[in-house]
Amino acid sequence: MIASIHYNSRNYKIDLSKPLDISIALRGDSKNVNAWYIDPPNIGPHIDGDFIGSVSHGASTNFNDIWFNPHAHVTHTECFGHITKEFHSVNKQLKQFFALAEVVTVAPEKEGDDFVISKKQLKFNLGNKKRDALVIRTLPNLKDKKRAQYSNTNPPYVTQEAARYLNTKGIMHLLIDLPSVDREYDNGALLAHKAFWGVGAKLRKNATITEFIYVGNSILDGTYFLDIQVAPIENDASPSRPVLYQILT
Repeated sequence: MIASIHYNSRNYKIDLSKPLDISIALRGDSKNVNAWYIDPPNIGPHIDGDFIGSVSHGASTNFNDIWFNPHAHVTHTECFGHITKEFHSVNKQLKQFFALAEVVTVAPEKEGDDFVISKKQLKFNLGNKKRDALVIRTLPNLKDKKRAQYSNTNPPYVTQEAARYLNTKGIMHLLIDLPSVDREYDNGALLAHKAFWGVGAKLRKNATITEFIYVGNSILDGTYFLDIQVAPIENDASPSRPVLYQILT
């Protein structure tokens, strides 16, 4: 199914029958990806007295309850409300779901006791390209990312300088295969989040950050159309399913 898209004064063609899903699914067990020092998510039948919401237990339907935290357990997209005193919902702030995106692969650099994604690396990968979204795949890129337990591991992160560069570059949607764009222990500084959204300067209310993606090795670096599919939940962050489409020549 070939679709023609008119985007930023240009026409593009994509094959809607060949989506490239870069999300990590939620599963209710200890093998689910996890961060931020909380228990695994849980998916199980609702129980009310003698009622158990499971066909195998005599109910007419399966009727499961789901407990999870979007920041800790699943691919999620967040808005600037993640770091503000006032409530702001990603469901209200994300208004356009398609974007021209660049997929880049980065090997985080050693900086002191940390591994970071630097401005120099992103500038090298983006060059003069004008994109609305950036998808960062970090090395090594093993399937273990789909079930990694990140708490107390000090994962790689994006430097403040790099996040500020993406802001000035006009990147509106930043997607990364890590639990956060910021350092695990940073005393609440959240330097990359603030620099990307422009907190304290020109606040970019429609910009989003998506964390916990997984970009398979079969997906090559390059330009794609991105569809950010976000569950319509009134919260600063919501589970999401970012999907890439190759651009046909």
